[in-house]
Formats: sequence, structure tokens, C-alpha cells
Amino acid sequence: MGKPIFIRNASQIVTLQGSSQAPLVKEAMSELGMIENGSVWIENGVICAVGKDEVLFEKYQDRLSEAEIVDASGKLVTPGLVDPHTHLVFAGSRENEFNMRLQGATYMEIMNSGGGIHATTRRTKSATREELFEESFERLNQFLRHGVTTVEAKSGYGMEWETELKQLEVAKLLNEKHVIDVVPTFMGAHAVPKKYKEKPDQFVELLINEMIPKVAELGLAEFNDVFCEHGVFTPEQSRRILEAGKQHGLMPKIHADEIEPYEGAELAAEVGAISADHLLRASEKGMKAMAEKGVVAVLLPGTAYFLMAESANGRKMIDLGVPVALSTDCNPGSSPTVSLPFIMNLGCLKMGMTPAEVITAATINAAHAINRGREIGSLEVGKKADITIFNVDNYMKLQYSYGVNHTQTVVKSGKVVVRGGQLHEELSLSKN
Repeated sequence: MGKPIFIRNASQIVTLQGSSQAPLVKEAMSELGMIENGSVWIENGVICAVGKDEVLFEKYQDRLSEAEIVDASGKLVTPGLVDPHTHLVFAGSRENEFNMRLQGATYMEIMNSGGGIHATTRRTKSATREELFEESFERLNQFLRHGVTTVEAKSGYGMEWETELKQLEVAKLLNEKHVIDVVPTFMGAHAVPKKYKEKPDQFVELLINEMIPKVAELGLAEFNDVFCEHGVFTPEQSRRILEAGKQHGLMPKIHADEIEPYEGAELAAEVGAISADHLLRASEKGMKAMAEKGVVAVLLPGTAYFLMAESANGRKMIDLGVPVALSTDCNPGSSPTVSLPFIMNLGCLKMGMTPAEVITAATINAAHAINRGREIGSLEVGKKADITIFNVDNYMKLQYSYGVNHTQTVVKSGKVVVRGGQLHEELSLSKN
């Protein structure tokens, strides 16, 4: 596994210790487990010690000559950022729709006219596996430069078996070849294909009886997601799709209450979803149900920002006891960004979250939203050594100086993969 790594003299280390069993809620989202003038010792890809520099120096002084020393003086050290909601594998871009929205067209108007999801579906269907892999691999490189060490990746730009299969296979290959961990989600229920527009229940039956069983049999996804929205899938259709996934071992996720209140948050609590995402129009009843069941709210303020819509009420959700995570929603139509640090900025500026809360939301709570809280998301002995070092001396400055990529160094599974904000020139970005 190479040399031990000794990260030394950090101005602040955010540990989030004690959060591995469940996502943090309410006041606990602000309890960062801060260590000043701290250090981290890493060995065999795992965190072996976190604490004051003088303590770790004394403990490991006889082994300093064998370790790679990373000087974090004057810098902020956090767990590697986790992005729990992306549409990573796709082809093409939709900048023309951006111009249409600036002239007043709505998201649903664009989709119903053949744009939106349907436009990306056409391009993704025609792309080869090699083309999808290369385009998505470069996207992962950009995520890495922004301090992200794990991403969730949804299918959903096929809505027919061959293209959904292609997306999931590419996601699997990316997870094997890139240092970033890619966590797969099946989202065949991203939209109703045009040929099923007048008979959507037939498409639901196709998902339930053919596509979901195949995905599970091939082991290509951990989660099953659905876009529960007026004009897409009804709450009842969504319930059937999610319950079918559960029967085949796929944990439920749900795109909920994005455009109008549609009881998506309530449904997430009812089916025991690991997360409900978007939630711009979630009802208070739905928020309370999510809080009671511990469903993570994955909020996507970049999507609302890009669509010029009002953001989800993150402040209210936290106050009600909902565990909140943040994500880019990286996709070609409504959030073409890989900058999770900017999303954290928006969490403060558009949703009333505090600088401490957004760090929690982009690390340990995001890890819990993809069932990885026991492995990543906090800096604790025994956890995977996924660490981001920012070129700021305190966590408040990370949000104060917004829209700037402060990522200085990234350690992924105990390997330094970003130095000075750039991909490590001597390192092949491969897990092997």
C-alpha cells in the first residue's frame, strides 16, 4: 500500500468523530469535533490516529523516516467530500436549454417539447461505452480536483434496457478504474418514455417485472430511484417501483417534491427510503415524517440556482430534526457542475445553513445517504483514509470566500492524488 502518510500541523482538523452509526441532526450537525494544530497518521489506506500534532509526533517519531510527510500548516483538514446524488454517466450538453430558460421556458415545458431528459437520453443512447467512459472519467477528475472522494451515480438516461445497462456497466467500470469510489443507483424511472406517454402504467410494469430484476441479478446497483413528480410518476406508481426494488434487495431513493408538493417526502418515509432528494416543495408534514424515520434529505441548491427557482428550506428541515446532506446533482440539464464546495456555499447563502452544518452535510451525512457512514465521512481510527485539505486556515473561511476552489491536497484510500490543487502528475488515477 506504499508509505505511511503523516498529515501534520493542520490549523484545524474537522473529525466529526462519533457519527458513524447514524446521520447527524439538529444541533449535532454543528459539532465538528475540531482539533487545532492537529495531525493524522495513515497506514495501509486506513486512518490509524487523529489528534494533536505533539501527541502523534511523539507516538510515531521513530517512524518518521519511512513516512510521507504532508505539511498542512495554516490549512483546514476535513473528511473527503461525498457527493450522494449525481447523474455522472451521460453524453453531451444542453446549453441551448439554458438560453431557453433565460427567455422564460420552464423545465417541464422544455422536457415536454422533446428537450430535457429526452435530449440527453438520445445522446446517451447513441454514445458508445468507450465514449461514455472517457467523458465520465474526465468528470471524475474534475470532482477530485474539488475535493470529492466518493460519488453516487444514477442511470436514467436510457429508460430502456440496453442504454440503462450501458450506463450501469460504465459506472461499474469507472468504480474499478478511477480512484474515486462510484456508488451505483438504478433510475430507470427517471421519466416516462415518449412511446409510453399515453400508457405510463405499462412502462411501470416493464420496470417492475423486467428491468429491476435484471439489475439486481447482475449486481449493477445498490439503490433504486424514481422521479415522483406531477407529469412523471405518481406517488402510487412510485410506491410500486420502490417496493419492487426492495423485494430485489435495492434500497429505495426518491426524487421528491421538486416542482410542486406531491407527497414525495411522505412516501419516502412510508417506504423507508435511505434518502429523499430535491424537496424544494416538500410539506411540513412530509418533513416531520422524514425526521421521524431518519430519512436523509439530500438537498441540491445548485439545481434550484441554475433553474432560477427558490431553494429547499434547509434551515427548517434541520430545525425539525431531518438529517440533511448536500449534493451537486451533477447533470447536463439542471446542474452542470462538479463543484461541491460551491454547493456548500449555496447551502449557506440560499438555504440558511451554517458553515459548520454544510461541512457535516457534505461529508458524514452525505455518506449516510449512500449507506457509507461506517466507512467514510469522518476522520476516525479504522476508517478509510479519504481526506481533503483546503488552503484556508479555518472552516468559516471556506464558506466566506465563496465560488473559489480552495482544494489543496486530496488523499484517497491512503494515496495522495491531488497536490497543489492539481492531479498528482506521477500517479495514474487508478485504484490498482
